[in-house]
Amino acid sequence: MAFFIKQNDTSPALKVTLKDGTDAVVNLTSTSVRFHMRPIGSSTVKIDATATISDASNGIVYYQWATGDTDTIGSFECEFEVTYTGGEIETFPNNQFIDVEITDDII
Repeated sequence: MAFFIKQNDTSPALKVTLKDGTDAVVNLTSTSVRFHMRPIGSSTVKIDATATISDASNGIVYYQWATGDTDTIGSFECEFEVTYTGGEIETFPNNQFIDVEITDDII
């Protein structure tokens, strides 16, 4: 999955449906979700922020970009980290990353 956004834009939000390894939708009721993003090939995290659950029973979450999130042109890899009520943590997608491309804008 690839998501494209222009430099310094804060819309649209990155919205995904979280699914487990069997492709089943993950129920996010009573969980919290964080969004992580880093440049591809780097261990330096650019974003570690709270994500929004928009439909818990259908596993739908989104990250609303903040000022500064998209100020750097380049290729990034992202993931959503879910914390369940018992303290267990699971990261999605669990077999790859979500690719984000931030492209130059004219002005």
